[in-house]
Amino acid sequence: MTRNEEDDWFAPKRYGYGTGLPLTWQAWAMTASYCLAITAGALLLAEAHPLVFAIIAIATTGAFLLICAQKTRGGWRWRWGERD
Repeated sequence: MTRNEEDDWFAPKRYGYGTGLPLTWQAWAMTASYCLAITAGALLLAEAHPLVFAIIAIATTGAFLLICAQKTRGGWRWRWGERD
């Protein structure tokens, strides 16, 4: 399956491994939703139900990272500063 640059939501990091800055409104919305979900979970669940919060935080983070990896231009790989 061929990838189109228009399908990419995130820029790659220039140095290191992973996702850089969001490029599209979808990426910004997903990043804001992730931050909101973790913050809301911390405020509502962390003190009363720490295990439930930990499970939700791990699942949410895993889903967020999986989408980031699939939607990063050039994919996730180690970069040494060269431009793609």
